[in-house]
Amino acid sequence: MYIIDTELEKKEILKRYRALLKVCRPNIDKNDKLMIRKAFNLAVEAHKDMRRQTGEPYVYHPIAVAHICTNEIGLGGTSVICALLHDVVEDTDYKLIDIQELFGEKVARIVDGLTKLKGIFDKGTGNLQAENYKKMLLTLSDDVRVILIKLADRLHNMRTLEGLPHEKQLRVSYETTYLFAPLAHRLGFYNIKSEMEDIAFRYTEPEIYNDIKEKIEATEKERDKLIQNFINSIKPSLDATGIPYKIFHRLKSVRSIYDKMQKKKIPFEEVYDLFAIRIITESNTMEDEMRDCFSMLAAIYTLYKPNQERFRDWLSIPKANGYESLHTTVMYTDDVNKKAVWIEVQIRTTRMNEIAEKGYAAHWKYKSNTELSKESRIEEWLNKVRDILHSESENAMEILESVQTTLVNEEIYVFTPKGELKSLPVKSTVIDFAYSIHSAIGDKCISAKVNKKLVPIYHVLHNGDQVEIITSNKQTPKIDWLQHVVTAKAQQRIKNALNEEKKKIAEEGKEILARKLNNLDVNINQERVNKMVSYFNLKSAQELFINIASAKISMAGIKEFVEKERNNFFRRILRIRPKIQSQEDFKSQKESSILLFGDKLESFDYELSNCCNPIPGDSVFGFISNTEKGIKVHRTNCPNAENLHSKFAYRVIKARWTNNRAGQFLSGILISGFDAMGLVNNITSVISKELNVNIHSINFETSEGAFEGRIMLYVADRKHLDELIKKLKKLEGVKNIQRIT
Repeated sequence: MYIIDTELEKKEILKRYRALLKVCRPNIDKNDKLMIRKAFNLAVEAHKDMRRQTGEPYVYHPIAVAHICTNEIGLGGTSVICALLHDVVEDTDYKLIDIQELFGEKVARIVDGLTKLKGIFDKGTGNLQAENYKKMLLTLSDDVRVILIKLADRLHNMRTLEGLPHEKQLRVSYETTYLFAPLAHRLGFYNIKSEMEDIAFRYTEPEIYNDIKEKIEATEKERDKLIQNFINSIKPSLDATGIPYKIFHRLKSVRSIYDKMQKKKIPFEEVYDLFAIRIITESNTMEDEMRDCFSMLAAIYTLYKPNQERFRDWLSIPKANGYESLHTTVMYTDDVNKKAVWIEVQIRTTRMNEIAEKGYAAHWKYKSNTELSKESRIEEWLNKVRDILHSESENAMEILESVQTTLVNEEIYVFTPKGELKSLPVKSTVIDFAYSIHSAIGDKCISAKVNKKLVPIYHVLHNGDQVEIITSNKQTPKIDWLQHVVTAKAQQRIKNALNEEKKKIAEEGKEILARKLNNLDVNINQERVNKMVSYFNLKSAQELFINIASAKISMAGIKEFVEKERNNFFRRILRIRPKIQSQEDFKSQKESSILLFGDKLESFDYELSNCCNPIPGDSVFGFISNTEKGIKVHRTNCPNAENLHSKFAYRVIKARWTNNRAGQFLSGILISGFDAMGLVNNITSVISKELNVNIHSINFETSEGAFEGRIMLYVADRKHLDELIKKLKKLEGVKNIQRIT
């Protein structure tokens, strides 16, 4: 528990301020220092009566954000000032005009971009989260420092998550994984992205996180010895080049290790690239950089054989975020441990390393010396985001999804017939390329010549392809195009074109519905339309009108709806059970319920979602459905959890299991290992006979002495399932078991 001591807190605030000045000294001048002091004094005064949920003075937060801005992102004096003031307008009595008078228009504009204005979103859409993100990303059009300070703000919030309630920890973690970590990655802040993902992972998957963390720590001594032996083996060859260099090593983040395990379907012990060796050359000039890096690569290759599939050259063509480096993986045999392992080696210069560590801010530090083409690739991506945010679409959710797609996708590089380089996401098709040139060309695209060979519009492009688009004035965008494009621009343009057609059909459908309701002596209004959308299990009023125009909803269906409405069929989506009159009644109800919801632990109608099959003992949350089904219950590590928390946080409700173990819940496990006579019989025997568990379905496949099985079964709760997994792991031949997610 935090104990308040105002005198100690004053000393601590001053100590943190001095630490801030120390780290930002290289990036500021005398005038900046005076203005930073002024901003610090204002922040202390404005937040003097405010405290964080941990109990600490609130001003600790803006000081920490300013520290991250200058120390970890490399921003200058203006950004430090704005970071110190970023919550003043939102949370205190100070107005934006006060900030402008004291610090000037530029600071006021950035602070305004950072201020989270409440209550301005379109309540009609129900997409509060998406609108918030959209507003935040629109600041890219004004000053990218707003986004950089926002990343620093989110990073500090992640570092202090322990002070929040569990439900808010989950919401913030999912938001961060969905949008902020990809945004940090796209802007080149690898360290910030990795830390955000790891902290989020610690809260969303605590058991898996702790298990991987323990295994990393358990293998630390052996790993450090291996790394040192490898470094010692390559030093003579590197020294022989005569190029000044430094060697470091980095460990993969817990989240990236888990992602590798999931992608490759392997246990921790088989993840060979837990770490990477980083060689940083100190090249004299920009012209020497590429030659020096490839000289170091050659020195490595004289000693060890590379894995050709793992070579990456981001020197010749840097990533869109400005990242430049050579990556290779070589086979190393440790003579001391007599062990052959793959080791990843990264080679880059001091300049490249600073850009890799501090991303966008470091890139612009070097822009006067850097080729314009490298500079323009970052601007090209920023322009893509700006285009999406200023698109014709009014649906904030679609915009958010489009932006998120541009954040997470890796890129390929293809050429126009004239040799112009275009960057596109991996798995882009001819249609994506056509829209990247111009919307009108995309709309009329009928085929293309790729490397002088005629291909259809759904053809997937690869690195280095040269593409010539063929068009026809008779062509128009088709709905099935959406299944074959990955770029946000193409998706948005196709949707806009289709929406124009949909609007015309929907207007006709609305007129038809009004006439049919009038024949039934009922008027058309927004409340009735919303009920009909829910009744017919549709997504929007537009979809309702289109279905009526196309006769998918008949007069008989509309008549049935009206009759049920007259019989008071529609009640509250969440139907609370009869009011409890006494403490005994409450205790009885609580014990008879499997799940209770909200801060008051109330009973509502609910269903267990079949996307993750939660069972008692799992950490779960409720999601308020748009239909009469009430609440859908999901595990906190459900595949859909990140999506639901990020986009629909206002419909998420906390859920708690009661102690009632009565009932059987469907769950599943994936089991793999070495095939042996009688193995399946042994597995089913443990499940059915020893633990008395009913099997719903079972499927086993064997190949070249190995097996993989999928078993769906009924258990009482999480403890019951864990006991089953523990017993199965003891069987000879069983190598790995994981719960189906």
